[in-house]
Amino acid sequence: MTGTIPLAPTGGRRPRAAVAMRPDTADALLDARSLAALSQVCDLAPLPVLDDFTTDRARAVLARTELLVTGWGCPPLDAAALASAPRLRAVVHTAGSVRGHITDACWERGIEVSSAAAANALPVAEYTVAMILLSGKRVLERAHAYRSERRRDDSLTTSPTLGNYGRTVGILSASLIGRRVIELLRPYDVRVLLHDPYVSDAEAAELGVRPAGLGELFAQSDVVSVHTPLLPATRGLVSRDLLMSMRPDGVLLNTSRGAVVDQDALVDVLRTDRIRAVLDVTDPDTLPAGHPLWECENALITPHLAGSQGNEWQRLVDLAVGETERWTAGDGFAHPVRRERLAFLA
Repeated sequence: MTGTIPLAPTGGRRPRAAVAMRPDTADALLDARSLAALSQVCDLAPLPVLDDFTTDRARAVLARTELLVTGWGCPPLDAAALASAPRLRAVVHTAGSVRGHITDACWERGIEVSSAAAANALPVAEYTVAMILLSGKRVLERAHAYRSERRRDDSLTTSPTLGNYGRTVGILSASLIGRRVIELLRPYDVRVLLHDPYVSDAEAAELGVRPAGLGELFAQSDVVSVHTPLLPATRGLVSRDLLMSMRPDGVLLNTSRGAVVDQDALVDVLRTDRIRAVLDVTDPDTLPAGHPLWECENALITPHLAGSQGNEWQRLVDLAVGETERWTAGDGFAHPVRRERLAFLA
């Protein structure tokens, strides 16, 4: 199934669309308001959503579908699925990564793909900035001590390393989320270093950051925030040597992928009380009950909550509705996914 399908607009006609994702994903994303918004811009196939492209009903729906609205748990759009969807010309994904369902067959067909990665990046960036600021004031540790001791510490005798004024924040990779963190840090009195071999000095200057080598980033930063995607070249990128080179009381913050960090080395370094860690991701993503990271009191571990949750789901759907409106009008996607960039996306 090769060749490119013409990507002309629908001439003002609402495209025939269907929703493909896990039922529990649909329950979280698609309330009455969201379905109504999609139905305003699409001729939406009736629910339930498609979560298996091999059923008779799925084939019947796909046969008419021009645009597919996808989410977590969408089955792979492989050659067999596309054979059932001869009119499919576009996919609008209501989440970030499309690796799980967009296959080579989609690119060979010439299907246009959009992702809500930009919308999902914002809450991750907000979490990151919040944790940078909280860790600078040692809020969680001091709140725990206050609860235990029932008395305040003397603010005049606090360590000169405490606080956020003039702090150095190291950003590992200018990914979509990394760039949003840099943007959100601009109002604060912090210095931002960036390590990303694909960002030129001129682009770093435009971002308002100073480029740094990997070793320099870890050695000079008070906080290192990890935003690099997990690729064969980045697995274990945050090594024992880099962790050991961090400033005393430095903070490693990871919202990317757990396997980017050498987790065994991290446990060993945390046990020395040399550094702290804020981890929204681990390897595996849910640690076994007996994992030694649980015993490291200088590690704050959160349950992969930085990304969209609760009312933040609506932002993803709103982006999908907007993308569908643009595509129908022939304006193209504002948030396209390019095949040549797929390997660099988280």
